[in-house]
Amino acid sequence: MPDLPDRSPDTRRWLFADQLGPHFLDTPRQPVLLVESQDVFRRGRYHRRKAHLLLSALRHRAAELGERAVFVQAGTYREALAECGGPVSVCDPTSYRARRFVRSLPDVEVLASRGFVVSEEQFAGWADRRGDKRLLMEDFYRDVRRHHGLLMDGEAPLGGSWNYDQDNRSGPPRQESLDVAEPWWPTEDDIDAGVREDLDRWARDDGVEFTGSDGPRRFAATRREALRALRHFLSDRLEQFGTYEDAMLAGDEWMAHSLLSAPLNLGLLDPVEVARRAEEHGREHRVRLASVEGFVRQVVGWRSYTWHLYWHLGEDYKQRNALGAHQELPRWFADLDADAVEANCLKHVLAGVRDEGWVHHIPRLMVLGNWGLQRGYRPADLADWFWRNFVDGYDWVMTTNVVGMSQHADHGVLATKPYASGGAYIDRMSDFCGGCRYDPRVRVGEDACPFTAGYWNFLAGHREELSGNRRMAQALKGLDRLRDLDGVLHQESERGSGPP
Repeated sequence: MPDLPDRSPDTRRWLFADQLGPHFLDTPRQPVLLVESQDVFRRGRYHRRKAHLLLSALRHRAAELGERAVFVQAGTYREALAECGGPVSVCDPTSYRARRFVRSLPDVEVLASRGFVVSEEQFAGWADRRGDKRLLMEDFYRDVRRHHGLLMDGEAPLGGSWNYDQDNRSGPPRQESLDVAEPWWPTEDDIDAGVREDLDRWARDDGVEFTGSDGPRRFAATRREALRALRHFLSDRLEQFGTYEDAMLAGDEWMAHSLLSAPLNLGLLDPVEVARRAEEHGREHRVRLASVEGFVRQVVGWRSYTWHLYWHLGEDYKQRNALGAHQELPRWFADLDADAVEANCLKHVLAGVRDEGWVHHIPRLMVLGNWGLQRGYRPADLADWFWRNFVDGYDWVMTTNVVGMSQHADHGVLATKPYASGGAYIDRMSDFCGGCRYDPRVRVGEDACPFTAGYWNFLAGHREELSGNRRMAQALKGLDRLRDLDGVLHQESERGSGPP
């Protein structure tokens, strides 16, 4: 996979709010254009925490660059470009809409995208060379590691295995929180205060609506902060990351996760840089290899694979709906109204989104996504809900993760089976069920777990579509053994769209 550099060092570089790191510039002294557009926040309701982080990162970058940057606050990008004047160059943006926009503008030189482990051309070549073989993240991940020499021992993977997933699936310990240092938290400054005042004013006077709660900034907004967060994670949290990366604790929302997805997706960190630092730290300090590998796989494997599939599968991919899911997102869900929910797992996770704009990948997939899958929410609507409500969410992040991985709306392009489960999985991987009014073992009645009943209702409703999937064969056979299946189906048909 050869590198494919592009250079335009003499032209002012227009940086979007997810292109804020030094690797988006060609020279250390390149002039820069930064644009803050209020119009972006009128296109839909964004989480208040997400809006604050984006604006804080933009304004901090402008302050760092000083006279090198033209920083324009305008209603629209067109107004800002007119105010700036002169030609600009821009690295390809991260959504189809933004790419069409920059290509429609005069005096804008569009360069190849940056910030990922291989280029889009390289990925297309990799996909073409596979011929009729199915695209697999694991194969892509192994080629990326070979290409960059990550966690390698000569030509072999470090430790003799490419993947230590089997060592990273522990349920939560029997305690309220992990014995691990708290994440590194940034200290807010005058820029953050100014952003908060502006968001308050927009909501009060300009009709801009937000979801979620305001609160202290949790995620890095500058390159310096991002590097501090990375160093802290590697030194104090990486060792325990892998063991419990799939576990959930009601009293420990952060667990041993890195909280680096937001600064990575702001472009403040380069993924190969992050992976190399993790490997170097792991080797030097003899960190548990399964934890290092699991983290590296997330950063240079799944993250980049998701990015490339977004472009490789085309813009129409988002509208795929193989299971015919057409329910609108109910208001309580769209509004993050956790107080309306009685089911402990969903209540807790939805509250995490409301209060922080973040929960880790298992609550996203196995609580929120699982709920949407069982209830038949429209996949494209659910993907939009995710990227607007998560501080690290973007269209490219959530389209494949939600439409493909979570909702199985692509009928197996991304994942070989639907990620549907009953309450038993949530009970095994969390402590949510202990104090819940519902019983994960019960399917029918007042104590019936809505996830357990919803799981069997989902299987029964999609039996025909899933019948050819060998990974679902055992689960579908289970339907025939349920003596109370009719009761489950009647109960779920009566449930409606209200909160569980």
